[in-house]
Amino acid sequence: MDRGYFARPLPRLFGHRGAAGIAPENTMASFRQALADGADYLELDVHATRDGVVVVIHDSTLERTTNGAGAVRDLTFAEIERLDAGFRFVRDGSYPFRGLGVRVPPLEELLDEFPNVPLNIEIKQAEPAVEPAVVLLLARKGALERSLLAAEDDQIMRRIRAHAPGVATSASFGEVRDFFERCFADRFEGYAPEARALQIPERFGDIDLVSPQTLTPAHGFGLEVHVWTVNEESAIERLLRLGVDGVMSDFPSRLVMIARQRPSVT
Repeated sequence: MDRGYFARPLPRLFGHRGAAGIAPENTMASFRQALADGADYLELDVHATRDGVVVVIHDSTLERTTNGAGAVRDLTFAEIERLDAGFRFVRDGSYPFRGLGVRVPPLEELLDEFPNVPLNIEIKQAEPAVEPAVVLLLARKGALERSLLAAEDDQIMRRIRAHAPGVATSASFGEVRDFFERCFADRFEGYAPEARALQIPERFGDIDLVSPQTLTPAHGFGLEVHVWTVNEESAIERLLRLGVDGVMSDFPSRLVMIARQRPSVT
């Protein structure tokens, strides 16, 4: 089922929340910009409204990215649709997207506009559960094969796999911790990960998570390593040189520029 998502050559170049450094995150404007800049994967986050519409937004509340307030799950889609999702975005000391009709998009709109783009969808909402709605929508749109479902929360990830057995998934927080505990202790007996990818920062505190010592066992168990959120060109180059499988950036044009200087891996 995951063939479509993994079919493209490495490295995987992700537009993080679209092109979140250029346009308001998780909006259609941001996703269009990411693709225009050459990203071949879109990374996004979803919650659901009170009336069950799956919408693309990172936070559980509206204050940080819109001119609204309150929890996404407490409002109807009609109420959220009226908000300005470009209101808070700042670039060069100004608010270039205010009043331009930028909205919190329903996931269905993104699926319709980009029918062939691989998607990295993180389910953020724990309660009420939205996994059935997300999986049903992806199945109805024929998008399961080109999607990887992510969740930091272990319970959400268990529910994802229950509702969509065989769908490509990344490792949840507990699974990431388990991998690195095993890695640093060189204790992999009986290890059989359900995930297909570790999606991680380059460092956690003072611990380097991405190194030859961690990439080798990850690849040995069939796990791709995707690193977020990397915006410095020197860091992108370093990670690609190390052999990571994908990089997520708020500035996908930088990813593309650097990756084009390197040979593709199939």
